[in-house]
Amino acid sequence: MFPGSKQAIFKNQKRFKKVRVSVFFLTVIFSFVFVGTKKTYAQGMDIDDSFTFEIGLPNAFVNEPFKDFMQGLVTVSPSYQYTLKSGLAFGAGAHYSYFAVNEFSVPSAIYGGMHSLGGFLKIGHEKFWGERFGTDIGLKLGYMHSMIKTDALFEDGIRLNVVQSSYVEPNIGLVLATDGANSYRLTIAYPFFGFGFRPSDIGVEGNAGYETDEFDKTSSFLVVGFGYTHYFNGKSSSE
Repeated sequence: MFPGSKQAIFKNQKRFKKVRVSVFFLTVIFSFVFVGTKKTYAQGMDIDDSFTFEIGLPNAFVNEPFKDFMQGLVTVSPSYQYTLKSGLAFGAGAHYSYFAVNEFSVPSAIYGGMHSLGGFLKIGHEKFWGERFGTDIGLKLGYMHSMIKTDALFEDGIRLNVVQSSYVEPNIGLVLATDGANSYRLTIAYPFFGFGFRPSDIGVEGNAGYETDEFDKTSSFLVVGFGYTHYFNGKSSSE
C-alpha cells in the first residue's frame, strides 16, 4: 500500500514473529500428548462447573486498514462455564484485547492503540474423549466497548475515540488434563467486532489510498492462545 522496502521488510518480520509465536503455542500444548506419565486419570472426566483463563496473540484480518495499521499484542479472557451431562455447555465471561498502532505502516508516525473490553455469554459443547484429551467448542456472543487513543487524535482535540459494538467469537479449545481438577489448552478463536475500521479512527487524514468500501468490512482477527482450566468438582493429584 505504501511504497518502500522498509515498510515491506517490517511487515514480513511482523508476520514471521506471529507465525513463530503460534508455532510455540502449538509445541507447548502438543508436547503434553507425547510426554509420558505414569499416573492414569479418570477416563471420560465427569465435569460440570469450571473456571478458564485464556491469553492469546491476535492477528487482524479482512478489513485492510485495520490489518495494516493495527498490530495485535494481546487478548485476555477469564470465564465461568457449566457443562451438562450431555456435553452442552453454558458460560459467561469477559474479553480484553489490545491493538497498537503500527507506526511503520501509517503515512506519518502515529503512536497509540485500541483497548477493547467487553462481556459475553457462551454456548457450546465440552467433552473429554479419553483419559486426558478433550474438546471445548463454542460461540461467544456479547458487547464490546473499544477505546482508541493516539497522539494524532489528541492533536485534533479528541482525547478518546469510543466505539461500542456487538461481539461474536467462534472458538475451539484442544484440552489436555493434568489431573481431575486441572487442564491446559490450545485455543483458536476468530472474534468479530461489530464495526468497520477507517484510517480516521486513529487520526490518519483522508482514505490513505484505500477504497471506501473497505471501511465497511467488519473488524476481525484470528487468535491463537493458551489457557488454563480449573474444574471445581475435580480432585488434583496433590489431594
